[in-house]
Formats: sequence, structure tokens, C-alpha cells
Amino acid sequence: MMEMVVQGVSTRNVQKITQQLCGESFSKSAVSEMCRELDGPVKKFRDRPLGTSCPFVMADAIYIKVREEQRIVSKAVLIAVGINPGGRKEVLGFDVCGAETEGTWRDFFTGLKDRGLSGVDMVVSDAHKGLRKAAGESFEGSTWQRCQVHFLRSLMDATPKKYQQGLSSELREMFTAPSIKMARGKRDSIIADYADVAGKAVELLSEGFEDAMAVMNLPSKYRVSLRTGNIIERENREIRRREKVIGIFPNRESALRLIGAVLLDDHNDWSSSQKLFDMTEYYEMKKLTAR
Repeated sequence: MMEMVVQGVSTRNVQKITQQLCGESFSKSAVSEMCRELDGPVKKFRDRPLGTSCPFVMADAIYIKVREEQRIVSKAVLIAVGINPGGRKEVLGFDVCGAETEGTWRDFFTGLKDRGLSGVDMVVSDAHKGLRKAAGESFEGSTWQRCQVHFLRSLMDATPKKYQQGLSSELREMFTAPSIKMARGKRDSIIADYADVAGKAVELLSEGFEDAMAVMNLPSKYRVSLRTGNIIERENREIRRREKVIGIFPNRESALRLIGAVLLDDHNDWSSSQKLFDMTEYYEMKKLTAR
């Protein structure tokens, strides 16, 4: 029954299934009570020591609805996923807090560091000011990679509709250029072509280009996976799929329980799955640049 709930089966349907399979129906409160047995494993996972460095960290937040003091309030779910020295993904941490602010992100990153997170060279995220500032202060010396998907959306929002398709196509060519020199050349060409018809978008492109192309400092094999937040966005979608079944969490603890169980499942799958990267080339590059 706990596994059905984690996989997104509503408590109402859990009741129907157990009635059909076992000849016995369990109340919603009984199912919820049984799910509390997940609290122990989830807490252990959430508080576990992070005894390794993580060169690449992706961070993002989504919002959920939670009952609090007889009211329904919006809560931010902060999530961080890392790529460890073995080239595998791992869930570094998660929390449910009042809002996504510089302060909550700083506390969140401090918690990760207190648990042993170190060696962060690049943080991938959207352009949330609080997240960016907190990451820069928490992981001194790290590079910020602005998610290219979010950057593209911002540029499209600033572009007149009749020019969006053409500009989008050219921006994608810029993002996938084989070298930073070629990407800058494409940027300059875009600015020249669209300055008169999409001035706001061109201004945003000029301001955000270097942050969105920071990944070009890495060997080419690492760029596709790290130029966007797609890895963590997939986790967000998995959480959303389960959250839609619930609609409104009865309290913060129940949100941590379900979200933690979902992330724990994926974390365990990643630990035994194929590596995302072979990190050898990356560490060889670091040795050369350190000389």
C-alpha cells in the first residue's frame, strides 16, 4: 500500500485495490497511518552524510499546496541534484519551506555543506536572484551556468510574436555551437539581425550570454547534460505527477514524506544505473588548468 501511494495511486483507489485483492478495505486514515512508516527511511536519506565532492550541482524549486493552521498555503520545495566524482547522479537534498528566497536557499546550501558537500565547481539553475546569490556565496569559486531552456523562454517572451520562430532557431544554433568563439560569432550575428525588431530580447541576450554559455569551458562531452536543468526538471515532473493525486498535503511532514520517498527511489536507481559521464577527462582538464 505504501508503494502504491508513492507511485501516485490515490488513497481512494488503494482502498478499491485492497478490497479486490485481499477482500478487505482499509480507510484513508489507515493508509495514511501506514505511510508514516516511510518517515524513518526518508529522514535517514535526507540527513545522510555527503562524504564526497560533487563538481556539478543542479538546484531548483517548485511550489505545492499545504494545509497549515486551518489555511491552505503555498510552500516551496527546494531540491538539489549532483553529479559525483564517479559520474553518477545523486539527490543531494530537499526541503519544504515557506518560499524560495535568498535566505531559504542559503540555509539549504549551508545544510548540504554541513552534511559534507564540497568541491562544487558549477551550479546549474534558472535565473532566480536569490538562488544565484546564495549559491555564489555558499560555493565560493564555483561557476554559475544559467539554464539555457529558461534563458530561451525569457528571450522569447521579450520578442514580438512574428519573429519568435526565426530567433528561436538561431538561438538554438548558438547554444549548440562547437566552440565559444563560434557561439559568440552567432550571438553577434543575431544582435545585428534583430536589434531593430526585437531590441529588448537583444539586450537580454547581450547581458545573459556569458552566464548561459559557461558550460563551454567544459570538454564537449559534458555540455549537453549540463547546459540546462533538464535533469532536475525530470524530478520535478515526477513529484508533480504524485502531487496532483493528492492536491493539497495535510501538513508539511506529509509533503516531506511523499517527496522524499519519490526522490529516494530515483536516487537508488541512479546508484546502480549507467554513469552519466566518465569524469576522467574533466579531472584531467582541472589538473592542466591548475598548473
